[in-house]
Amino acid sequence: MATKTTLDVCIGSAEFPVGSLTYVADGARSYASFAYKDAWIKSPHRFNISPDLELLAGQHQVHKAPTKDDSTFHFAFADTEPDAWGRRVIARAHAKARQQDPKLTPLTELDYLCAVDDYSRMGALRLRDLKGNYLRTTPAGTRTTPPLIELERIMAACRAVEHSKESSEDLKYLLGNGTSLGGMRPKSTVLDADGTLALGKFPSVEDSRSVTRGEVLALKLAQIARIDAARSRIEMIADKPVAIVSRFDRTATNARIPYLSGASMLQASRGDEHAYTEIVDIMNRVCLDAKADAQQLWRRLVFNHLITNTDDHLHNLGFLHVGNDKWALSPAFDLNPFPDKLRESKTWLSEDTGPIDSIGQLLGKAAYFYLDQSQALTILAEVHAAVTDWRQVALSKEVGLSHRELADFAPAFEHVEMEVVAGLIR
Repeated sequence: MATKTTLDVCIGSAEFPVGSLTYVADGARSYASFAYKDAWIKSPHRFNISPDLELLAGQHQVHKAPTKDDSTFHFAFADTEPDAWGRRVIARAHAKARQQDPKLTPLTELDYLCAVDDYSRMGALRLRDLKGNYLRTTPAGTRTTPPLIELERIMAACRAVEHSKESSEDLKYLLGNGTSLGGMRPKSTVLDADGTLALGKFPSVEDSRSVTRGEVLALKLAQIARIDAARSRIEMIADKPVAIVSRFDRTATNARIPYLSGASMLQASRGDEHAYTEIVDIMNRVCLDAKADAQQLWRRLVFNHLITNTDDHLHNLGFLHVGNDKWALSPAFDLNPFPDKLRESKTWLSEDTGPIDSIGQLLGKAAYFYLDQSQALTILAEVHAAVTDWRQVALSKEVGLSHRELADFAPAFEHVEMEVVAGLIR
């Protein structure tokens, strides 16, 4: 027999009602439907919260997962779901709970969506049950997001999960905090020293190099290369380097900013091949300053190529709402050098060129990103200069790689494509 659950959807700290989300499960089959509330449609601040949801009052708009790898929910909600790491924590916690109470039913996709902590849920959308309780919240009088001083406890819980030796207390500690953002690696939302939201990204027991330092290195180099990138630093916790990355979907006062991934903007199925030129087409329609965003995107593509960041799937590209139904490219995030990977992008440059595997390809499409050859060469020079200094930045106190560890990363930064750029900008 089919079961139906309806939740209210609100936006931001002001808790403005946007619509109703209904989840229907019938055995192994499930789908979601959403209907905007009249108050949102009539609001001067209204905007389309998801590319697959037209601004229609009262009309239920249905979404079904096109493949087993895609979300049951509309794209804006899918962007707030836990990914591999978060689902792992939620599933382990539920399995332990079922050992105590065998009557508990299996987890549904709605359970995963609602297991994310309301305070740290990505973007500005919030879910509330019909009794007015936000999902997920902790009991009254308890804190939802841990401060930096608890990073050692969080890291220990993450390690226990990775070793499949977690206790109920470990899982209780991670639920919500460790599930608010996507990705496969151990992480947790934390309150930074200044009270703002940040992400703590921990070393994995499976790491063969210092991945956390590598990410902070990439983010620092990106800023030197005039890329708007998330702020980051390394904190040493129990002699382990933890990357602290500031959340850009919050203001300085922790107000929420609506967010959509590049995948959502394109309404992309996980199995589809898509191109950055398609992103530019979307920018032309929805961005406040499409030209500037397209030029910034091309700069990032050059940077990704020169640092061998090949994990450039469309969920690692984002947009922030800036008002008046307009969006802007978000700061760059999840930048990682992969010294052991073939230098080829996951997302294609264009439908006719395929994945990015050369600087020549990027130069050939520069005009599509509103760049003439002179502007493109200037960007190449700026990015090349930043990447050339990678050893100095890597050894700095802000990153903290050792001389021995430089060899682990050298193939990502020192390669023939750097020489090609050097020849072009002479």
